[in-house]
Amino acid sequence: MIDFRASAQRVGVEALADYPDRIDVRSPAEFALDHIPGATNHPVLDNDERSRIGTLYASSPFTARRLGAALVARNIAHALETAFADKPRDWRPLVYCWRGGQRSRSLAHVLNEIGWHARQLDGGYRAYRRHIVARLAELPGRFDFVVVCGLTGSGKSRLLNALDSAGAQILDLEGLAHHRGSLLGDLPDAAQPSQKWFESRIVAALDALEPQRPVFVESESRRIGTLQLPDGLLSSMHRGRRLTLVTPQSLRIDLLKQDYAHFFADTDRFRQRLNQLTAMHGKEVIARWEALAETREWDALVGELLERHYDPTYTRSLGRFADAVSPALRAEVRDVSAGGFATLAREVVSAFETAPAAALP
Repeated sequence: MIDFRASAQRVGVEALADYPDRIDVRSPAEFALDHIPGATNHPVLDNDERSRIGTLYASSPFTARRLGAALVARNIAHALETAFADKPRDWRPLVYCWRGGQRSRSLAHVLNEIGWHARQLDGGYRAYRRHIVARLAELPGRFDFVVVCGLTGSGKSRLLNALDSAGAQILDLEGLAHHRGSLLGDLPDAAQPSQKWFESRIVAALDALEPQRPVFVESESRRIGTLQLPDGLLSSMHRGRRLTLVTPQSLRIDLLKQDYAHFFADTDRFRQRLNQLTAMHGKEVIARWEALAETREWDALVGELLERHYDPTYTRSLGRFADAVSPALRAEVRDVSAGGFATLAREVVSAFETAPAAALP
């Protein structure tokens, strides 16, 4: 006989939007690698427990299930006494584990027995991951991307932030990747996410946007730090319109000194990064750059890095990018203050949202 009540407690990934309260019962290590956006981690087995039970299962499945059940029961009890203690009577959480099996079923069963309306994600995280891969192949193609181009230090990221404040739609890939996309691009206070979590965040960000309006995005190479842009997104960006920022080198140097102040404060770390360029520029050039760093001649050092490394590298990258995109509008950046970028953002919004074919003032 079919248990219709049990089958009703499973929902597919297409129903995720109906369940904003999401409980991931996998181990913290699994959760850190990737999870459904908005989910909270309440593992029924922590990292060590999962490893221990898995090892035991290979030699004695019955013993592993018995000990595992005791651990799961204790961990569920702890969650009921702490994280779930103040949940209302009509709480409707969605519970998932790796493949919609015993871990999520255990918690969902207890929650439903208490009187809450818990549902189990059919297929678990694996079904969600397949869903993300499929969406990344088709979702970016729905959008009209405006790709903000410009040499390193031209203010692309600052303009993107100003566009966001002006009410425009943006996709902040470097923010999602926790990286500025260059040799010195890693952020001092945040490690990069996993590739899978990066992709989950991209889908969540795109789902929050309206396809009827343009989406501004910074030009990127295929990789941002250790992460790779999904092919579907990169192809859609290549088909998008372009806005090229033209900024005097003196202002670019000022912006880069602000953006990379954490490197300038740690000259040893800065020299280590410069050494990674030895194969490209030779020991003599690197030694001169290290000497400039030692004497804190930042304007001279940043100027040389732009002229000899960043500008040629970016120009080659943009040349490959430009083959597939429409002609670019140009905007000259003369004021790099917050007010200056706010003014430019308003001009950009006007040019692309109200009169897409018009040239910028």
